[in-house]
Amino acid sequence: MMKKFTFILTAVFALAVAANAQGIAVGEKIENFSLPDTSGVAKTFNEMKGKNGAVIMFVSSQCPVVKAYNERMNEIAADYAAKGIAFIGINANATEMDAKTGLPADWVGKHIAETYKFNVLMDKGNVFADKLGATKTPEAYFVGADGTLLYHGAIDNDQKALNITQPYLRTAFDEVLAGKPVAKKSANAFGCTIKRAGQ
Repeated sequence: MMKKFTFILTAVFALAVAANAQGIAVGEKIENFSLPDTSGVAKTFNEMKGKNGAVIMFVSSQCPVVKAYNERMNEIAADYAAKGIAFIGINANATEMDAKTGLPADWVGKHIAETYKFNVLMDKGNVFADKLGATKTPEAYFVGADGTLLYHGAIDNDQKALNITQPYLRTAFDEVLAGKPVAKKSANAFGCTIKRAGQ
């Protein structure tokens, strides 16, 4: 009887872990959150998002795939800022920040300041990444004005930008701005794995 009870508890725990690992699903709401910027100043999602929403973008200062997308991310951020969609970068890589303070390593802070035209927040212990279920850099979460997750995944279909035929993120933005539902709600994110604490 004890073995059966133990098995049930183990199974329930495994299901709970699996469910948590899935993170936030498209159609669910992302609650307001607060994370520090590279200077340690706390910023909330509600104060940073635009009138038409925001995209939460997981980035890295050393991932070659992210580096290939940096210019495109800045361009998309600039193109849609005036249309009420904000860009919010999140660095959740344990290898790129001070384990005690959660602030970026010196070289990371310098890279962020020199590279991005949008705010980048630091996710110490990858707590926020775990909550969303983020695993890659770059990985995008487009959240509507009411906090609903509308699109999750890759920025587009071509890392090298030689033949972009599916600009997933821009298309999702344009659909929402036109008052239409997002047709393609997800696309597999590709890139480097988020370097989590303890790994």
